[in-house]
Amino acid sequence: MSAITFDTLKFAERLEKAGMSRELASALAEAQKDSLAEVMEAQMATKGDVAALEKPLRLDLERVERKLIEHDGKFALLQWMIGIVIALALANFAQQFF
Repeated sequence: MSAITFDTLKFAERLEKAGMSRELASALAEAQKDSLAEVMEAQMATKGDVAALEKPLRLDLERVERKLIEHDGKFALLQWMIGIVIALALANFAQQFF
């Protein structure tokens, strides 16, 4: 299935106006259409191509999610540590002045 439409009649008529015979122009138009269809088929991704990429992409996504969860835990720990340091600094400050 080609995504590009190719008007073989218009192409053949242009070749005829340029001086080619009708038979040769029609044959060239059909050959050009077939050639374009082959190129488009070679470059299109099939359902099999997409399915082959799906599993590795899912594995990569799961790995990224695990890393995000791991970093989220580290961030929570860091928040507690900073809170404790600030509380100790305030306690030290209060002890010096009160």
